[in-house]
Formats: sequence, C-alpha cells, structure tokens
Amino acid sequence: MTLNNTQPATKPHYPILDGLRGVAALTVVAFHVFETHSTSHLNQIINHGYLAVDFFFLLSGFVIGYAYDDRWNKLTVGGFFKRRLARLQPMVVLGMIIGAACFYFQAGPVWPGLASVPAWQVLLVMLVGCTLIPLPISADIRGWQEMHPLNGPGWSLFFEYLANIMYALFVRKFSKKALTLLVAIAGAALVHYAVTSKTGDVIGGWSVNAEQLRIGFTRLMFPFFGGLLLSRTASVTHINNAFLWCSLLLLAVLAFPRVGGAENLWANGLYDSLSIIILFPLIIYMGASGNIAGVFSSRVCKFLGDISYPIYITHYPFIYTYTAWVSRHKGITLQEAWPYGLLTFVASVVLAYACLKLYDEPVRRWLNKKFIVKTIV
Repeated sequence: MTLNNTQPATKPHYPILDGLRGVAALTVVAFHVFETHSTSHLNQIINHGYLAVDFFFLLSGFVIGYAYDDRWNKLTVGGFFKRRLARLQPMVVLGMIIGAACFYFQAGPVWPGLASVPAWQVLLVMLVGCTLIPLPISADIRGWQEMHPLNGPGWSLFFEYLANIMYALFVRKFSKKALTLLVAIAGAALVHYAVTSKTGDVIGGWSVNAEQLRIGFTRLMFPFFGGLLLSRTASVTHINNAFLWCSLLLLAVLAFPRVGGAENLWANGLYDSLSIIILFPLIIYMGASGNIAGVFSSRVCKFLGDISYPIYITHYPFIYTYTAWVSRHKGITLQEAWPYGLLTFVASVVLAYACLKLYDEPVRRWLNKKFIVKTIV
C-alpha cells in the first residue's frame, strides 16, 4: 500500500514524514466527501486530492529504500515479504470486512445493495478482496468497475504490493545509474500519459482492463522508484518548521483548482505530472530534513502517522454510504448536506483510530513475534 511507516528499530525515524502521510490521508477523506457533490472533476472541491495516492507511492518508495536497502546482507526476500505482509495485510482484511458490512446500507439509485446482490456473492467478493487478488469487471457487484468493489482503495494496495515485489526481486540490485534510467523512463511515460489523456489527469488505476492497468502502472512506477532513488541520493540538511511548511505545500498542491478547464485538458495533465515529479519529491526531501521540536508537535505527527494507513483503507465504505444517502435525497446541496458530510469525515477518523488500537497494532505485534522475530535476525 501506498501507506506504510515500518522502520527497523535500529534506525532513526522520520516523524515529519509520518505526519505528512496523515495530512494526505485526511485530505483524501475530505476529497471523497466533496466528490459526492461534484458534477465533474472540473468543479471538484480539493480538486487534486487524487494526487495523494501518488504522494503515498513516492513516500513509500523513499521509506522502503531507507529501511531496507542496507539490510540485504542479513535479510532474505522471504523475510522482506513477511515484514510487508505483517504491516499491510491485517488492515486490508479488516477494510474488506468493513466494506462488506456496510454494503447493506448502500442500496440506492447509484448502485444496488443486498436486495439485489446475493449475500453469498458479497461474501465471496469480500474473501477475494482479503487476498487483494483483483476481480475482473464482470465480477463487480457495485457497478463502478472496481477491482475491489467493497473497498475501492484496495487497488492502490494491489499496486503497492507489486512495487514491493519488483523491489525485492530485482530493483534493489540496481545501481544508481540503472535506477536513474528507470525513473527517467517512468517519468517520461507519466508526463506523456497525463498530458495526452482524454481526461486531462492521472485519475484511475482501479479496474482490470488494459486502459486502467496502464494508468495504475504509470502512477506507480515513477513515484515509487523515484522515492527509492531519492532515498539513495538525497543528502538531507536542516530545515526549520519543516512540518508546517511541508504540510502547507502539500495541501496547496492537493487543493489547487483545476488547471486549464475543459478547453485545455493538457494543462491539468501537466500540473499533475509536474506535481508528482518535482513538488512531491521536494516535500519529502524537506520533511526528511526537518526535526520535530516540542512534545505537542511530536504527538501530532505520531497521531497522524498512526492513523494514516487505517483511515485510508477503511474510510471508503463510509463514502459509499454517504454517496448512497445523497443519491436518495436527489437535489440536496452541499450546503444542506454538510453536517452529514462532516459526520462521515469524523466517523472515518474515529473508526480508523479504533481499528488501529483494537486490531491493527495487536495483530501486528502478534505477527511480528510469531513469524518475523523468530525467522529474521
């Protein structure tokens, strides 16, 4: 998944990067709430919130490189996969279960609920989703052509796993020159797609067809391996108030209005690609170069980092429910619906924190003790 904060205990931590991950995750929730009321991405509030996924990929590549690049003399490929599964998979499973549980309440004009989809089919989709094996469009029970129709963001976790597999099997062995070449080619492909796409953006990647898989790999390759290259080449310095400045810059990028309008779609594609290629690496570099001063700031970054992954992987079932509620109240405006939108946002945060403390942390501790500590020196 795009969201991860696993670091070897013997290495210094990057608390600001944890905090930025949380800022991006909360922005994604707000983006999806507002998206329910938009008629197109031309007038969407928090217009570029979808780029948070690309930020997560880049941050993930940076953290993976920092955490594991110098450990392969002791770490096996199997041991690496065990660590990544222990970090990511528990919340994948819970996210799919929550998605299945909420599916009952999501019947409406936009998609069916249990009234028209057999319970056995929902359970089957949930079980497949727990493995992150992508479902074909023909198996979509919602109608949005998602590879994980009970919990849409699962698509990015699928690509996150692919990136981890590529890293462990061969990319970790790349020299800086070879990795730079890979990143340059991936960056060129990203710019080309974004500027020439029929939608003028990089949105997509969640369906199992040629077009969407191309988008998914295009969105994955530069950010993840660009982050890996950044971890190998950047020499961090000291930047004061880095968390504040990085958060403001990140929010500015994600909330920036649509560029170019319907007449010049290429302009927004250029904005997307340059944000991913230039601004996001700059933000991560600044975040890695900053220090946390004070107990309050440290607690804020820790809280945001802790809930970032749980909120990302559990919030979308609530978005489905909110979208269904809005569709059943045809004509309702954002000004009228905002209390329910705010409730959706707050409930997503509360659920994420509960999942973290009551499930994710205990399960990961058990998995680490049983399957990792005993097998990895």
